[in-house]
Amino acid sequence: MSTPAPALSGFTRVLVLLVAIIGFLFDTYELLMLPVIGTSALSDLMKLPADHVEVREWTGRILWIAALCGGVFGLLGGWMIDRFGRKTIMVGSILLYSLSPLAAAFSTELWQFVLFRCTTFIGVCVELVAAVTWMAELFSDKRQREWAIAWSLAAASLGGLLVTVVDQWIVGQAPNFPAIPTASPESAHAPWRYTLISGLVPGLMILLLMPFVPESRVWAEKKRTGTLKRPSFAELFSPELRRTTIVTTILSACGYAAAFGALQLTPTQVIQVRAEIAEPRGEGQKLMKQADELKAKAEESKDADEKKSLMAKQGELRKEAAPKLKEAREIQESRKSSIQLWQEVGGLVGRILLAVLVSLIPAKRLFQLFVVPGIVLFPLTYYYLPAGEFFVFSLAIFFCGLLTVAQFSYLSEFLPKVFPLHLRGTGGSFATNVGGRMIGTMAATFNTLVLSKSLAAGPQGVALAAAVIGGSVYFIAFVTSFFLPKAHADSE
Repeated sequence: MSTPAPALSGFTRVLVLLVAIIGFLFDTYELLMLPVIGTSALSDLMKLPADHVEVREWTGRILWIAALCGGVFGLLGGWMIDRFGRKTIMVGSILLYSLSPLAAAFSTELWQFVLFRCTTFIGVCVELVAAVTWMAELFSDKRQREWAIAWSLAAASLGGLLVTVVDQWIVGQAPNFPAIPTASPESAHAPWRYTLISGLVPGLMILLLMPFVPESRVWAEKKRTGTLKRPSFAELFSPELRRTTIVTTILSACGYAAAFGALQLTPTQVIQVRAEIAEPRGEGQKLMKQADELKAKAEESKDADEKKSLMAKQGELRKEAAPKLKEAREIQESRKSSIQLWQEVGGLVGRILLAVLVSLIPAKRLFQLFVVPGIVLFPLTYYYLPAGEFFVFSLAIFFCGLLTVAQFSYLSEFLPKVFPLHLRGTGGSFATNVGGRMIGTMAATFNTLVLSKSLAAGPQGVALAAAVIGGSVYFIAFVTSFFLPKAHADSE
């Protein structure tokens, strides 16, 4: 059993909580930029319509590619947390995910946008584990520790709300902002670029606070006296820790699969099945297709009068199509922002419920409380509701967000309890990054590139695939929850 860390002063405790809240809030802010600005950014950079199949496929690819990079480098970051210190690595990761969106805002090609989304994800993956481990060791009292971590993690859902609100404000203000110098004239005032730039804020805020908060005193003391064991990935699969590592990895994978294979695709893809979006878009696309056919006939015609007549007709069709396509885009943007808001409010409520219940209900029962309803709710929501009454669909998404995000808070608070001190960063990072970021997030690509295509065309297929993925991973999580490990002696 480890020696309890000295109690923090009241002022230091407040600063620690403030740093954690800002860090967790902007973790989510940075990650959930993609569902908010992804379609617009990809459409702009790829010079394709927002509903084009390649835009839809690249949405899934980026979600997985970025998460995979975050998982690989986040795993290394977890080892660095145990090797070089919680606070040091936390500062570096926050700087990385603050500067990366700024760089992404100046992207002129798709590969640049993908690269900086990846580095953003890496920073977030490392920061989450570093911050939770840091807090777990600064608060020596068990009840204080549980409440501090759970309530500060609740701020993470405010990040999703904040990025939605900021993006909505930026959409209206973008023409008044300075032009982005690297962008083409038509893209120089694109709202998605300014939303990315706003991601610079957390680094500046936390840099001002970090000199006034301590490193983990337990870790620092063991490091100073030479009693700190070296972190080892192999030790995670020793007889003592094998079950802990496998179970937490599976649970993390299930949570991220539900988020990436269903929830994060809802604002960008699933929402497009709605008639108020699909009908005007379909009519506009039909008119544009007819215009393209007339243009092709005009180019083949050798009769000057016929050519002139055909070109005039195709011009009229394009003019007729333009307002229909514009109507579809505007409605989609409105529905996208609304559904994102419902989802994020649900996530916030889920984190608050977890914070309230974490000290009142045994760990296994608490986890199952948030898992069992999802086995039914996800298939019901994504199979039956996307094209129906918008309020009902929004309310269902609220509860899907609540259940899923509550699991993230649960695992973040739970992981430092079940690994020894010298493996808290490594073990927590393995479960979160290998299970969640590298395996769980594959659900986004599996949905958009594989499963959805075998179920139905376009957004309808994405919705049906989300129903299958969500229900399946919630059932797997429920079965796995019966094998949850007990707290390690170091955490008592």
